[in-house]
Amino acid sequence: MKYLITGGAGFIGSNIVKKLLDNGELVRAVDNFATGRKENITEFLDNKNFDFIEGDITNIDFCKRIIKNIDFVLHEAAVPSVQRSVEDPLTSNDANVNGTLNMLVASRDENIKKFIYASSSSIYGDNPELPKREDFPVRPISPYALTKYVGERYAQIFWQIYGLPTVCLRYFNVFGPKQNPNSQYSAVIPKFINNFLKDETPVIFGTGEQSRDFTFVENVVDANLLAVNSKEKANGQVFNIACNQENSLNQLVTLLCGITRKNFVPEYRQGRQGDVLHSLADISKAKEILGYEPRTQFKQGLEKSFEYYKSFKINTK
Repeated sequence: MKYLITGGAGFIGSNIVKKLLDNGELVRAVDNFATGRKENITEFLDNKNFDFIEGDITNIDFCKRIIKNIDFVLHEAAVPSVQRSVEDPLTSNDANVNGTLNMLVASRDENIKKFIYASSSSIYGDNPELPKREDFPVRPISPYALTKYVGERYAQIFWQIYGLPTVCLRYFNVFGPKQNPNSQYSAVIPKFINNFLKDETPVIFGTGEQSRDFTFVENVVDANLLAVNSKEKANGQVFNIACNQENSLNQLVTLLCGITRKNFVPEYRQGRQGDVLHSLADISKAKEILGYEPRTQFKQGLEKSFEYYKSFKINTK
């Protein structure tokens, strides 16, 4: 069996690549390096089971070329930032909607055995009811969230109309090794860890009481492999992938103070447009149908992430 990972040089994609190669699988990764990083895949380049192709999935001919001799597609490629999508909705739509449609068309034509789509909890929007269940109404409040929902619907329709087996995974605030801490669009955990390593005050937009269901990347990798091997009952379905544990940004800072043995009082700034206030997942559907179980809880994942950035000294000078 051979796997294609789009966005394979990105944060989540490169972690999936690593797991598959560790399992002895044949892996092809593609990336255009818009947000992916070459250092995320350097360790794989000498592996005989790995091949990498640089290119852009917004080009349908490229998608049809890379899909040849592939059994499973794990579609992680995206412009992954709410804030970036607010600033540049056209680029976000091109990558996240058009790129996804291109990959679905290419996968349908190649008779792919299973197509896994990386979606996002952001599509729930500002619905205050917690925990979020997959049958809740979607209320996207950012261009990014809307593009992810459109991708979900395309994936479901390709199962319903064309018989392409698709599974959609709604990720909740993924964090862990290989996540870029230095971009202006970086997620909060790598950014805060970088702050602590550089003895800089972390900045919180809002009161800090906004909460997230932070999910360690190894749990997300597990979910992808479970989805690949899932039975037909999972086809066309959407699953929350998270820990079912709610933590505020203020709690995050407190935990990092304990892990690093440093004390910082955050700098609070005005909240940002498009940000969701609270997020918590109901993961019972993923447990029942996929057999998903988050093996790494939040604090343990935070400790692993800190040790990763500390040991690799990723631009922490």
